[in-house]
Amino acid sequence: MRAAKTKASGGAAVEDRPTQLIEIASRLFAAHGYAGTSLRDIAEEANITKAALYYHFPNKEALFEQILVDNLQALIDRVSDAIKPTDSAIDQVRAFMLTAADVFAEAPDAWLAGSQVFWSGMGPQVRAAAVSRRDQFEQLLRACIARGVASGEFRDVEPAVAGRLLLSTLNQMTRWIKLNGRLKPRQVIEQYLDIILIGMKTPGA
Repeated sequence: MRAAKTKASGGAAVEDRPTQLIEIASRLFAAHGYAGTSLRDIAEEANITKAALYYHFPNKEALFEQILVDNLQALIDRVSDAIKPTDSAIDQVRAFMLTAADVFAEAPDAWLAGSQVFWSGMGPQVRAAAVSRRDQFEQLLRACIARGVASGEFRDVEPAVAGRLLLSTLNQMTRWIKLNGRLKPRQVIEQYLDIILIGMKTPGA
């Protein structure tokens, strides 16, 4: 379903106002951090008053929570769908990681904004929402690795340790990669996987 459209102050049609505000806030949070972005900054970028912004979001933390929850849940849904078509643990790990790289490439601002919650002074509600979904995301990958260990595709590695290693490549990549660079996120993760899975695979598998 297409989002309803409203008129911005300049008269141009824009997507529904909450969606517009979330996109602007994601970009500003990614660029300046949570503490370095004010509601005034977001309102000015959207060309609306702070009062109009408060109509949709009562405070900055509520706006940030919306960005966080929506994007983490979308990430979980995407990787869940990606790993379903195959029973091969190796293929599932590849599908998981490559899909996550695609999600980052499609919405880097939202990814970077959301990642800030784990080292910022967020309130307990926002942190709880983030940790719960982060744990779901990590457990999906660990389950793929555990299946590979059980089936003999992978050596007897500890799923939590191997999962953290794989996810660290993804998390660090999002901090240095240039989306207009020679290698795209998916290509970077493909190379990481080629290197890491050599060590995880059972010899001869």
